[in-house]
Amino acid sequence: MSAPTRRLTTAQALVRFLAAQYTERDGVRHRLIAGTWGIFGHGNVAGVGQALVEYAEVMPYHQGRNEQSMVHAAVAHARQLNRLSAQAVTTSIGPGATNLVTGAALATVNRLPVLLLPGDYFASHAADPLLQQLEHPVEADLSVNDTLRPVSRYFDRINRPEALIASALNAVRVLADPAETGAVTLALPQDVQAEAYDWPEEFFADRVWRVRRPAPDPVELEAAVRAVRAARRPLIVAGGGVHHSEAEGALRALVDATGIPVASTQAGKGSLRHDHPADLGGIGHTGTAVSDELARTADLVIGVGTRYTDFTTASGTLFADPDVRFLNLNITGFDAHKLGAHTLVCDARSGLEALAGALAGHRVDPAYEAGYAAGKERWERVVEAAYRADDENAVPTQTQVLGALDAVVGETDVVINAAGSLPGDLHKLWRARSPRQYHLEYGYSCMGYEIPAAIGVQQAAPGTPVWALVGDGTYLMMPTEIVTAVQERLPVKMVLIQNHGYASIGGLSEETGGERFGTAYRYRAEDGTFTGAPLPVDLAANAASLGMDVLRAKTVRELRHALAEARAAERPTCVYVETDPAPTAPPAEAWWDVPVAEVSSREAAVRARERYDAQVAGRRRHL
Repeated sequence: MSAPTRRLTTAQALVRFLAAQYTERDGVRHRLIAGTWGIFGHGNVAGVGQALVEYAEVMPYHQGRNEQSMVHAAVAHARQLNRLSAQAVTTSIGPGATNLVTGAALATVNRLPVLLLPGDYFASHAADPLLQQLEHPVEADLSVNDTLRPVSRYFDRINRPEALIASALNAVRVLADPAETGAVTLALPQDVQAEAYDWPEEFFADRVWRVRRPAPDPVELEAAVRAVRAARRPLIVAGGGVHHSEAEGALRALVDATGIPVASTQAGKGSLRHDHPADLGGIGHTGTAVSDELARTADLVIGVGTRYTDFTTASGTLFADPDVRFLNLNITGFDAHKLGAHTLVCDARSGLEALAGALAGHRVDPAYEAGYAAGKERWERVVEAAYRADDENAVPTQTQVLGALDAVVGETDVVINAAGSLPGDLHKLWRARSPRQYHLEYGYSCMGYEIPAAIGVQQAAPGTPVWALVGDGTYLMMPTEIVTAVQERLPVKMVLIQNHGYASIGGLSEETGGERFGTAYRYRAEDGTFTGAPLPVDLAANAASLGMDVLRAKTVRELRHALAEARAAERPTCVYVETDPAPTAPPAEAWWDVPVAEVSSREAAVRARERYDAQVAGRRRHL
């Protein structure tokens, strides 16, 4: 007697399969693919598009305006839900598919799950060349979707219906595995999407992917305990893995018991509340003075769920003690072995709990605690000064905008940013009140991320006030998802800061001898330079034309009122403010390596190279 089957198209089978996949961690079950974003064209409209109509009752559909931004929304959704739930994104052949590449890179760099379902050319080559087909003279099986291979954690092209069975299982395995996850791509030839097949009924049964919490190896744990007990000036660097593992409580318990201070990467900020005595704020190039001071003298750096990017290590110049050693607790051996570290390859929560148990009775020297407490108090005065506005009728600075927002948000509001000068200001100054309040995408630092990300977070956390902090440069990259927020009736809040140019890169250009070339929004003069008055561009009017309610704020007082009104709003609402460009943020406390021209006839570049040579001399390899 043959096993029961169900006759469906490949696309229909895929949608039914995805609707039956779940993750489970700590006894709590989550829908793995919570919905599908899609923009339809030839290559997916008659296949995946028809399947989503067929099974609308089991697979929610969300309409986007740009393929890249759909991925951003899906990635932000997954991050908000600690990688336990993801979304899929389907596109047409050609530009729709290649528009996925940036979002896929962002997902994979940040270790966040997203399922990509681009259409592909006819597997049968019946229509060849196809509209938008890339014809390669010696590789006939190559398509534009191959651009997704290097930015995907798993990739397959489904050239036969039955090939989907093994590939779909592998795809969701990678999506649900915290050590493997990232962008997953199933390229779907459009003829195969529409082809029928007799699928085994068990393919559509509910399937639960248990997200394990692997414990540390006993030998590694013993070595880690010895290292911590021997350290005089230990420092924990909390990365995004603390959040993904929901290990904030375990981290706090370890810190309360031992007194070891915590500095955070962009992804790890909020691992401790800002007012915890051991929370020192951000670390690295955009870190706080107290974090970076301790990092320079630390004899043991305990990395928890961090990738150690160049911003965190100040391009290899931050951890300066000659005898400094590293202990890395990470779910992946790839990250745990960085900087020649002792390793604890395990789940963050399991590892921290085991470490705390094995360190019972151990505590750092009281003088060390008193020293970092004093540094934390000094830095808090720096934050207060940056936030303070002595004249309520003045045009606000960017840090005063953050101060006004700080006074408005509640415990669980989510603040989203990704690019420009805001990430540095936020990393130094923001007072994170809860684990998911601080949402900075700084692994890829992708302009245009903030608005679609706010949509994804709002979908994942209905009822939570979600703020997209957007500069004029990043706004111009990708404002179109405002229409999606309006369509989906999502009350996201956008703070649109107008400073008439690329402020962050302008400063970097000046520091590295580029003389702010090409970084301001100004009229072009006859000599080719950009000088004169700002362009007459009204971004607030643009946001309003896309369906947002817009509140214009010209002074600090008006800004405070507008932010409070936006927080209470039930529709997508923009607070638009032009800021005083005078720098009010604390300067960088550590270096970042951006190579400078070794020779130049321009004095600015010559001086910049002298500064560069002095800084790069402090770099070291940790082996």
